[in-house]
Amino acid sequence: MQNRLRRLQRITPQQLRAFEAVARLRSVTQAARELNVSQPTVSVQMRELVDAIGEPLFEQVGRNIRPTQAGEALQRSCAELADCWLRFEARLGEIRGLVTGRLRIAAVTTAEYFVPDLVGPFAAAHPGVEMELAIENRDRIVKRLQRGEDDLAVMMLPPDDLSLQAAPFLDNPLVVIAAAAHPLAGKSVELSDLAEQRWLMREAGSGTRMVTEQRFAEAGFVPRVAMSLGSNEAIKHAVAAGLGIAVISQLAVASALSQGLEEGRHGLIVLDVSGFPIQRRWSVVWRNDQSLSAPARRFVAYLRAGPIEIAPLGPALA
Repeated sequence: MQNRLRRLQRITPQQLRAFEAVARLRSVTQAARELNVSQPTVSVQMRELVDAIGEPLFEQVGRNIRPTQAGEALQRSCAELADCWLRFEARLGEIRGLVTGRLRIAAVTTAEYFVPDLVGPFAAAHPGVEMELAIENRDRIVKRLQRGEDDLAVMMLPPDDLSLQAAPFLDNPLVVIAAAAHPLAGKSVELSDLAEQRWLMREAGSGTRMVTEQRFAEAGFVPRVAMSLGSNEAIKHAVAAGLGIAVISQLAVASALSQGLEEGRHGLIVLDVSGFPIQRRWSVVWRNDQSLSAPARRFVAYLRAGPIEIAPLGPALA
């Protein structure tokens, strides 16, 4: 045991940096190019690392290489070391009265309509914080949470199977939209009146779809689903073209309609449907087993300080 510890203590930062690059890029040549060193140098560092650890770190798969189980474990350890160092740097910034470091935020696709407007002022007020923003569908955001890839996630429906903390910060009403020339425009209707309508839905796993299906089930309503689409923009254009009606976040349509802009050829309108809008809230969430960095804590406090303004409804939504 002591001999192995002594060998591990001989591992250098340069070897770990080379290993991380090779594991990420799956190529010694590309890793050498990224690190601006020769390929033989990286190869020597990998051999020395294998000798110190006592386990093979890569295996050949055709013309490519991939980490072994030991390599995957070391890759995770490298990521943890990098995170520890970033937290240390952030803590130093706090001691010096500054907020510095990296802030990684992931957000579901619908949040793209407002998250940049949140991040912009925060970044301007904290120039020492390096911001990373990823926009993905809900399933991918949940997987990122499971892997601990981000400091914070912005979503409407946090997963139940993860131990998370959540801070709600913004209303997210879901409304039924139709083409502006729809026969039911300007009328008050029951959900049952829409049984023969063609419904356009977000893809399976979408938070909007999950909430919509829950409301339909509560009302005993079975929609005539004509199409599933993978983005809010696709939904809006399809509805504006008269292909059907849909449930969508008010945030996804309010800005354009309040400015009197047209979506597609015909424009959009919100239908007055009993039981709508569905009132939900956006939350920023984080894992209980991960300590929040100083930038993440400051961002959560920034959101909680609110209020956060959204675009007002225009005449087409009145």
